[in-house]
Amino acid sequence: MKVIKLRDGKERSLLKRHPWVFEGSIASGRADAGETVRVESQRGEFLAWGAYSPASSIKVRAWSFDAAERIDASFFERRIARAVAVRARLPIDSDAVRLVHGEADGLPGLVVDRYGDTLSAQFTAAGVERWKATIADALLKATGLQRLYERSDASVRELEGLPPVTGWLRGAPATDTDTDTEITIREHGWKLTVDVARGHKTGYYLDQRDSRKLFADSVRHFGVQRVLNCYCYTGGFSVAALAGGALEVTSVDSSGPALERAQAHVALNGFDAARHTAIDADVNATLRRFIEQGRRFDAIVLDPPKFASTAAQAERAARAYKDINRLAFTLLEPGGLLFTFSCSGGVSADLFHKIVAGAGLDAGVDGQIHARTGAAPDHPMTVTFPEGEYLKGLVIVKQIT
Repeated sequence: MKVIKLRDGKERSLLKRHPWVFEGSIASGRADAGETVRVESQRGEFLAWGAYSPASSIKVRAWSFDAAERIDASFFERRIARAVAVRARLPIDSDAVRLVHGEADGLPGLVVDRYGDTLSAQFTAAGVERWKATIADALLKATGLQRLYERSDASVRELEGLPPVTGWLRGAPATDTDTDTEITIREHGWKLTVDVARGHKTGYYLDQRDSRKLFADSVRHFGVQRVLNCYCYTGGFSVAALAGGALEVTSVDSSGPALERAQAHVALNGFDAARHTAIDADVNATLRRFIEQGRRFDAIVLDPPKFASTAAQAERAARAYKDINRLAFTLLEPGGLLFTFSCSGGVSADLFHKIVAGAGLDAGVDGQIHARTGAAPDHPMTVTFPEGEYLKGLVIVKQIT
């Protein structure tokens, strides 16, 4: 077993069960990509077993802090079985579930979602890449499913020196067609379609499942009639708005294919197509145009893509978040609802609150925080890995003057 020895004092994070070892913390030792290494303090004390990554600034991702543990096929079977069992205990009203959530499940670099009878997995670190075949077999064993699609095309693989990879890992159909990767899922009584080959991430944003239900309930409770859904993707919040009784829903996104699927979702759930308008356009420009036209809405959803991956990008991202929230506040009717989100890991919940507060001040309005939201519970965060908190949201009721 190859040994990675840390510089004096750099063992503190591992002693606190934080799973990352950065390049600057290492005094000596190296290994092949994904190879299991023993991490020791400067004095030779065992700290963790981990996977080594020569290309990444995160040189080691910890598998286990137990010196007696062995990183073998049985290890991955146990970890995956435990992750699946945890999800089985959660009150999730859907047949689409996040089954493995990276570091939170002790499997750094691995994300696995279940969409009906199909698994969709991302391998984004050298360690899980090296054990890919073993992990694939363990996933099928733990779930009893036969279909596993790989979506290892996230840009973070480049930081690990890994090329993008997509395609069937297990259960490939005899004749591969475009429809083979499309699955219809159930969520809160609604129907949504997911394409595991071409959809964002592993196919869909399951982390917003509970927020979509909260939005439907809020639309119903507040008697919302006019809804604006920005960065709508395939229309999950739009379907939620219609299910909540909204009379007019406007969905805005810069992806034509995503909007086509949003329109299809409206029809799939039996809603009148006349209640839904899809606009293929830039969100920021659309918000400004609506203000010029004197448009007003009773509820607005802002669910933009990641503006800041790291804290170093937070300042630039803050300006972008502030701008769209300022415009949204202006478009909201007094007493209206703003569901605003950030999925940027580099923007903390506290900073996001300050950004939105600043947007309200610039717009000359105030509001009451009705709720704070985060990722659904099948996307857990552990107490030792705060970096796992990436999605945060505020539900704000605009003050009636």
